[in-house]
Amino acid sequence: MGELSTAWPIALAAGGIFLLALAAVLTVRFFRNRGQHSEIDDMEGHEFEYFCADLLRDNGFTEVEVTKGSGDYGADILAERDGVTYAVQCKCHTDPIGVRAVQEVYAGRDYYDRMVGAVMTNQYFTSAAVQAAGKLKILLWDRGYVEAMMEEKE
Repeated sequence: MGELSTAWPIALAAGGIFLLALAAVLTVRFFRNRGQHSEIDDMEGHEFEYFCADLLRDNGFTEVEVTKGSGDYGADILAERDGVTYAVQCKCHTDPIGVRAVQEVYAGRDYYDRMVGAVMTNQYFTSAAVQAAGKLKILLWDRGYVEAMMEEKE
């Protein structure tokens, strides 16, 4: 009984330390990225869509097509890679991307009969968007992912 009673406080302390370290890492990442400004942040919506289409082409996607501006049914870009078809929703904003973008590409994926739906952005996603994307099986390509794609093409 003595071993069990001393194990709980140690386990709780270790869990608390882990959560504090995780919070610190996320806070540093948030503030570090918040001050960064890139050329993609100055783009308007349609310009960002064409930028993303070029980026996808540069990273091995084929059959890349930007859909018409309004009435795109939730997909700004249609593409294919390694036999897998994609519907991509592009969002160029100043704030984190929420659930609506995930819902839009979920509808677009089905409308265009694509295998995969993805949201591509110059920002990051809200926790609600991440949760919805997990449930709906939508890929989230945030600022870090887009920047990594930009580096890959160079």
